[in-house]
Amino acid sequence: MNIDKKITDDLVANDISFVTTVPCKQLAGVIEEIDQHPDIFHIPSNKEDEGMGLCAGAWMGGKRPMIIMQNTAIGVTINTLATLTQYYRMPLPMLISYRGELREPVACQVEMAVHTKALLAQMNIPTYHFHNQSDVEELDMILKYTFMCNKPVAILTDANFWGGYGDQ
Repeated sequence: MNIDKKITDDLVANDISFVTTVPCKQLAGVIEEIDQHPDIFHIPSNKEDEGMGLCAGAWMGGKRPMIIMQNTAIGVTINTLATLTQYYRMPLPMLISYRGELREPVACQVEMAVHTKALLAQMNIPTYHFHNQSDVEELDMILKYTFMCNKPVAILTDANFWGGYGDQ
């Protein structure tokens, strides 16, 4: 199974037609797949909170949006999530690479990993953690849930999900 294509196909099946992304090595394949898909308007963002603003505009313009980002920037999105996304009951699926776990090669990634799930829980944001590629089978139902209940939802994808960090 091509995981990047499966994710993109699930987005299209759920009418997600606007995706903004912030670069991440783990997410590079799915970002490339989305960028090439004719049914998805992809616009890269400089920062995650800026991307959430773009998603809000897309939602108000009648599109179903999604943001693809890294967990190390969850901190800069808290205000936007609370005062824009949650306040206005905007559905926002967030596909998030979950950096900083076991075998993480970059020490500074670990600090935000320690706080990511707690911050999402404090904000009452439903969170799903994909460890294995077979977990992607839940994505379609998670996307349906997000748009049914008009909530932001976090889908954390760790290094194991993306194939690991390679030989270290």
